[in-house]
Amino acid sequence: LERFHARQLRVSPHVLGHSKAHVGRVVAELVRAAKAQGLQPGPLALSLRGDFVRIGSAYEQHKVRSPDCFDILVPLRLPPHLEPQPRCADGLGPCGAFVCGLRARDGWTRRCRPFAEGFCVELQGRSHLSSGLVLRWFQGHLQRCLGAVRYRLQERCRVSLSACPGHPPTLHILPCSDYVCCHISMAVRLIPAIPLGDALYLTALPPEGLHGSLAPEALWGLNASRQEQRLLGWLKEQAPASSCHLKCLQILKGLRDLRRHGLEEPFCSQWGRVLSSYVLKTALFSLLLQGPLEAWDERFLVERLEDLVLYLRDCLRKQVLMDFFLGNTSIPEAVALPRFLKEAAPVNLLSAFDGPTLDLVAFQLISTWIQAPHIIRMYSGPRYLRPVPTP
Repeated sequence: LERFHARQLRVSPHVLGHSKAHVGRVVAELVRAAKAQGLQPGPLALSLRGDFVRIGSAYEQHKVRSPDCFDILVPLRLPPHLEPQPRCADGLGPCGAFVCGLRARDGWTRRCRPFAEGFCVELQGRSHLSSGLVLRWFQGHLQRCLGAVRYRLQERCRVSLSACPGHPPTLHILPCSDYVCCHISMAVRLIPAIPLGDALYLTALPPEGLHGSLAPEALWGLNASRQEQRLLGWLKEQAPASSCHLKCLQILKGLRDLRRHGLEEPFCSQWGRVLSSYVLKTALFSLLLQGPLEAWDERFLVERLEDLVLYLRDCLRKQVLMDFFLGNTSIPEAVALPRFLKEAAPVNLLSAFDGPTLDLVAFQLISTWIQAPHIIRMYSGPRYLRPVPTP
């Protein structure tokens, strides 16, 4: 396992640092251009706030294999007289989905109508901010700004933007050979986000999880990435200097990805969705707070990794793994949580999957752990390690 981590999973801090710095400079240019252009239409449209938030494994020290994919939240600004009012989408969408009503400080007037017509949908007799309409506006807005950015960056890199319906746009960056020492083409997912205050954001839900929803265009997900980063920072302070908790997460993600090569559809896709990186990270958070952090010293890597696998197995068999932040009252006080998160209804991350699927994933997970040396040898050749093209 140590050799598997060192040779296939560990990302060079030097390369990762260069990649993050380059991504930051390019995204800053694009956001600056998009904000400047957004000032022209007037006060009744969306605009960019002007900053961006780095999230995901590349910024949480558990990225695996290559620093070629990044996630960036791009906060949007509503017209100054409108405020978001999120609430749980009970019965309208999947567990954990939200709808976002809008409150006009001076009451809804005729001047609000252009914004409502462009960015809202009617739901239960009220106007709600539409995630689909916001996403489509954001894609078009960035595409219009790309020309100016491409011209300013032409000596550093080549940039392009691609969009898949229902998904955030992806910025593709190909550094020029004489600009950076690490010549890696990078894909940056730019996620439009509605700020709620307290470092919380609403982001559009992926269309894969909205089958059967009554109002897919109106549904949002709650993004608490900044709270996750705070928790990871607190754990780093409390745990031993040689703690292996992030290495456990990296190895489990690596084994999950290798095992996928031996599975057939449709179970292969279900395997990846059930054991998503967010589910694995949530299980790790829950397990870390159950016992003494001293037990996560690197000497006990195999024992802690087996504990994580068994904990996940039990969650899958019980069909319950609760979201770590929504409605969780047992988070340490040192990690201050916004009131909105504390009062939210608890969410079961496995509720979207049926019992037989979860039982099969649990069986395959234990099988993967038992056969880990064999799976690493079998699927670690160049044929299986070839990078998957970014859609």
